[in-house]
Amino acid sequence: MTDMAHGRRSAHVIVLGNEKGGSGKTTTAMHVIALLLHEGARVGSMDLDGRQRSLTRYVENRKAWAEGAGVDLVMPDHVVLARSDLGTTEAAQAAERTAFETAFTRLAVENDFVVIDCPGADSFLSRLGHAVADTLITPMNDSFVDFDLLGRVDPQSWKIKGPSVYSEMVWESRKRRAMADGGTIDWVVMRNRLSTLAAKNKRRVENVLEALADRIGFRLAPGFGERVIFREMFPSGLTLLDLRSEGVDAQMSMSHVAARAEVRGLLDELNLPPVDHRATAPVERAVGAR
Repeated sequence: MTDMAHGRRSAHVIVLGNEKGGSGKTTTAMHVIALLLHEGARVGSMDLDGRQRSLTRYVENRKAWAEGAGVDLVMPDHVVLARSDLGTTEAAQAAERTAFETAFTRLAVENDFVVIDCPGADSFLSRLGHAVADTLITPMNDSFVDFDLLGRVDPQSWKIKGPSVYSEMVWESRKRRAMADGGTIDWVVMRNRLSTLAAKNKRRVENVLEALADRIGFRLAPGFGERVIFREMFPSGLTLLDLRSEGVDAQMSMSHVAARAEVRGLLDELNLPPVDHRATAPVERAVGAR
């Protein structure tokens, strides 16, 4: 993206979106943020769910743990936005748009990447976030319950009947993005909590996802396996990418190694632009840095 007001290249925007909770959006968002930070990129983050605040809590836990342990951890430039409580829909949406554009413009100018975590439900703020995406990541559990938000399938033939509500919203976001600046959204669907068993249902989900991907234009990427470690790290705010940082005392098991490989595999699949350190010297955002 190009920021016309400042005459310089803006950040690459990564949006985590899915209108179903429990799909692993926040865990994925924080691991993408941490990996980019550890590679020297400047990263801004936005939490558009001002009620649940999952990503915000993750960042706050990270800061509190680092301060308590006396460890410098790289930190994102974080913003959380809440839905407006103004009386009319028109007034509320105007306030939300202003708040979003103000926060997003600053983050996009001052960082190499902006990672946006959207709420697990349709909202005006979520639609604003989707419309600025360069890369849209939709994590989904490997089930037809999650697939139903993407597409409708015939239960007898397992053929695609048509796109569903979330896919239609993404289509509208792609049109808004194209009209706004001529940009495109690279949509990546990642299958989370994959079972190691070659079950019939797993193969059916894979087959219908591949058919839907060709039809409505998204890419499939490998997600994260069903690992307890992803859930255990939330209270400390740590990620798998921090376990070998100076001052972080943690034993690396084979499960940790495999999970780290899954995170790096996802980032490789995203095909993100490299950080141009000549244009924007990296700034390490560590706890205590100003």
